Amino acid sequence: MDAGFIEHLASNRYFDPTFGAEAVKVLPGEYFVTTTDMLLVTVLGSCVSACIRDKTKGIGGMNHFMLADSGEAGPNSASARYGTYAMEILINHLIKLGARRDQLEAKIFGGGRVMAALSSSNVGERNSSFVLDFLRTEGIPVMARDLLDVYPRKVYFFPNTGRVLVKKLTRMHNDTLAKREREYAARLNEAPIAGDVELF
Repeated sequence: MDAGFIEHLASNRYFDPTFGAEAVKVLPGEYFVTTTDMLLVTVLGSCVSACIRDKTKGIGGMNHFMLADSGEAGPNSASARYGTYAMEILINHLIKLGARRDQLEAKIFGGGRVMAALSSSNVGERNSSFVLDFLRTEGIPVMARDLLDVYPRKVYFFPNTGRVLVKKLTRMHNDTLAKREREYAARLNEAPIAGDVELF
């Protein structure tokens, strides 16, 4: 397998007793794709997640990303390259597994205003606008969305069927989500942007 695909592939696998299914937890900066009947799970604050699948083959995947807070705007900014990379690597891996580009559909979530430190930069709004613009440009229809607002969300995606369950987290019992997103934002702002990924 291509090293670029391994780099950010989620590795936190577990058995979800509620749904009686093998599951993978997708953390900030990660993605996962599968050809099997399993569950992909993530918790989003200001980050966004695209759940993309081939509607005829049931091959699907999920990413979890945010734009770097570089102060730049627009589709060609250095910041947008992080989002572009996160979307392209997911789409490319789906195609590598046999998905057809003209059969892809998406459901998108996140972009909440949940972290006071990030609210001044409108990071949730920027992430939401970016993912909608990207999918429109690529001609991938958005079948469902739950973006913005002030709540974190827990997203359960079943790529095989396309089913998605979203739970708005009105009360957080700890600061794990905020800590993960702060650390991820810091990594984005320090790290060089990953190499370009060419779409098939």
